[in-house]
Amino acid sequence: MLRRVIVALGCALIVLLHNPIAAPAHPMRATSVVLDVGETVIAAEFSIPAADFAEASGIDVDLRPRLSSENSVAITNYMRDHLRPATPDGVPWTVHIDDPRLDYTNRAATGSYKELVVPAVLTPPANVDMRRFVLGYDAVVREVATHIAIVSVRQDWRAGRVGADEAKQVGVIRMDADSMTVPSLLVDLTEGGAWRGFLAMVELGGHHILEGADHLLFLFTLLLPAVLIARSGRWHPDNRGRRAVRHILAVTIAFTVGHSVALVVSALSRVELPARPIETLIAVTILIGGAHAIRPLFPGREALVAGLFGLVHGMAFSFTLAELNLSTGQLALSVLGFNLGIEAVQLLLVALALPPLLVLATTRAQPFLRVGGALLVIVAALGWACDRIGFANPIAVAADQVGAVILPIVITSSILAVTLSVVRALRQRISITAVGVADS
Repeated sequence: MLRRVIVALGCALIVLLHNPIAAPAHPMRATSVVLDVGETVIAAEFSIPAADFAEASGIDVDLRPRLSSENSVAITNYMRDHLRPATPDGVPWTVHIDDPRLDYTNRAATGSYKELVVPAVLTPPANVDMRRFVLGYDAVVREVATHIAIVSVRQDWRAGRVGADEAKQVGVIRMDADSMTVPSLLVDLTEGGAWRGFLAMVELGGHHILEGADHLLFLFTLLLPAVLIARSGRWHPDNRGRRAVRHILAVTIAFTVGHSVALVVSALSRVELPARPIETLIAVTILIGGAHAIRPLFPGREALVAGLFGLVHGMAFSFTLAELNLSTGQLALSVLGFNLGIEAVQLLLVALALPPLLVLATTRAQPFLRVGGALLVIVAALGWACDRIGFANPIAVAADQVGAVILPIVITSSILAVTLSVVRALRQRISITAVGVADS
C-alpha cells in the first residue's frame, strides 16, 4: 500500500514539473502605451522596460543611469522607424518623438525595474477622422516575441474621460504566432461627443470643490459670523433669521461671482499663472477669514471680501483645466460645465450649513464653537502657507484630508440642527397649549 502511494505521488510530481499549464508562469514585463486624445492630435507616452528595449534595439539603455545625447538621437530614430499610426485605409499619420528619459517603476507582479519613457505626438492628415485609426508599433515585439504592448486611453474629453485616475485599456499589440508578424491595433474612439465631455466637466467640478478643503474652509469661515452682528469690535448674537439668510446668500453669491470671473478669464485667455504664489495666497485668504471669525475685521463687508478673494480662488480652479490641454471650443464648454459643477456642490453645502449656523446663533456654546473652529482653520491655513512656500509639514497633510470628511460633517450637522429646531418648536407648542389649558 505504501509503495503505491509513493509511486502515485512521484507520478503527480513529474506531471506538475513537466506540465506547462500547471507550472507557475513568470510574469512578463510589458510596454505601456498611454494615449491622451485631443481635438487635433493625440499625445502618446511609451513606457518600455529598458532591458527589453536594449535587447530589441541594441542601444544599451539598460546599463546607463541617464541617457546621453547620442542615446536620445538613436532612440528617437529607432522609435520613429517602428511607430506607424495610420488611417484604416493606410494613409500614414505624422509622428513627432519628444526627448526620451529613463525612469524606474515598481509593479506588484514584476517588481522594480528600469524603464524607458518615450513621449510622442501623433498627428492625423488633414480632414481625417482622428478618432478611428490603426496603431502600428513593433519596437520591441518584433524582436522579443513574448513581449506585448498594452494600449490605453488616459484622457479623452469627448468620451468623458477627464481627470481619470486610471487609463482605459483599448487593446494589446502582440506577435501573431501563425504569421510571426506584429499586426497593427485598430483604435476606435468614435463613441462620445461634446455632451459627454460637458457632463464629465460638471462631475469634475463637483469633485474638485468637494476635495478642495481650502476653498470650502474659506467659504465656511466667512459664513461663521454671518448670524452675528459686530458691536464695539466684538461679535454679538443676532436673532434676525432673515438678515442671516440674506447675509449668507450675499457672501455665497459674491464668492461665486469672484471665482467664476477669474476662472473664465484665466482659462479662456490661457494665461500661464504661477501655481505656488496663487496657492499661497489662498492660504492667506483662509487665515484672514479665520481671524475675522474671531474678531470682526471687515464687518458688513464680508460679501465684498468674498468676491475679491474669490478671484484668487478662481485662478487656482483654472489650473485643473489647464492640465487638460483642451482646444478653444472644448475649453469654453469645459469652463461652463466645470463651473456649474462647482456651484451646484457649493450651493448644496451652503444650504446644508444654513440650519446649523442658525441654531448655533441661539446657543450659549456659540462663542466657544465659533472661536474653536476659527482657531483650527487658522492652524490649517498656516500649515498650508508653510507647505506652499516650500516647508512641508504634517499640519498641511492633515488639512488636505479634511475635504474627504466635510460633506459627512455638514450633513450630520444639518440633520442635528433640523432635529433640534423641530424639538424646540414642539416644546414651544406644548407649552403654549398647556398655558391655554391652565387659563381656561
